[in-house]
Amino acid sequence: MIQAGLPVIELAAPMLGEPEKQALAEVIDGRWLTMGDRVRRFEQAFAGLHEVEDAVAVNSGTAALQLSLAACDIGPGMEVLVPSMSFVATASVVVHVGATPVFVDVEGVDRPHMSIDDARRHITDRTRAIMIMHYGGYEMDVAAWRALADGHDLLLFEDAAHVAGLVGPGAVSDAAAFSFFTNKNMTTAEGGMVVMRDAERRQRARLLRTHGMTANTLDRTRGRAVGYDVVECGHNFRMDELRGALGLVQVERLAGWNKARRELVAHYRAELGRGAPEIVVPFDPAHRTSGHIMPVLLPEGCNRAKVMAEMRAEGVQTSVHFPAIHQFEYYRRSCGETSLPNTERFSDRQLTLPLHPALDTSDVERVVAALCRAVGVAV
Repeated sequence: MIQAGLPVIELAAPMLGEPEKQALAEVIDGRWLTMGDRVRRFEQAFAGLHEVEDAVAVNSGTAALQLSLAACDIGPGMEVLVPSMSFVATASVVVHVGATPVFVDVEGVDRPHMSIDDARRHITDRTRAIMIMHYGGYEMDVAAWRALADGHDLLLFEDAAHVAGLVGPGAVSDAAAFSFFTNKNMTTAEGGMVVMRDAERRQRARLLRTHGMTANTLDRTRGRAVGYDVVECGHNFRMDELRGALGLVQVERLAGWNKARRELVAHYRAELGRGAPEIVVPFDPAHRTSGHIMPVLLPEGCNRAKVMAEMRAEGVQTSVHFPAIHQFEYYRRSCGETSLPNTERFSDRQLTLPLHPALDTSDVERVVAALCRAVGVAV
């Protein structure tokens, strides 16, 4: 059992401190709380970090995904190829615009990226787009997916919720959607960002973000506009100034945090390789990553619930990323029964270990030791 007094090792922990407190206090003192200068500066700073022209801030990663689809006119009667190995929002946003998600298997149990070969088999005359997802922070081969999309006259979207800080997402796709939820590599509590290459679509995304209104409150307050028109049926996906202020602080430190995450992942791989080769770490060690989460595959037949309970008793938090979307009751009912063998095998065996910049190598060693005891591997 865990020694008395040892702290709980959290699965994920937001990196927050005095700079964030000061930034929030300045917003409160300034008394302008939504869609102001801080949000705009955050958009520009995020775009600069990712080496893209501009970005559109919204109030969640889910809103970023839905806005991407809406700005590109994805709607009823269309199909969008999506991974089942993702958070449910990757599929639900397709439903919300009136289109149909078509689930695609992953490449393999040790490589849970959507399979380009299986995607090709699912393309029909109703397919209008492909949504790829950079699982765990491991970058997909976007150029190969761009070639597939172009060959079939399809749009290409990226669920980039796990790869904030990597240069590349959004460079060749039609849109990339990032998330700043509490467990992400940088956080604004809730929040998201859309990157779109096409300037006209990007401007349309800005319009749809705020009810399709031609002028926002700040423009009217400052005398830049008198009144407004509504030229599209949009949404309220606005980001507030409090989140913009948090984002401005966090984005400056994102590169350093991602570096720390990658170093911890490397230490996990080394410790598991020495002590528990039966426990598989997906992806090649050289694969480019933001180090978002630390997924492992338990040995076949291992009782995952028992492992998680025993690790929790030792003060180590764990999770599962993710239950397969196509197996959820709603999607079985609405999309029909689907067989995705690799996705199902991965989902059944996957376990997520703690990973965030507040950890150190001794924490990693403690996690691995607890995992080995729970699995029954000698340490």
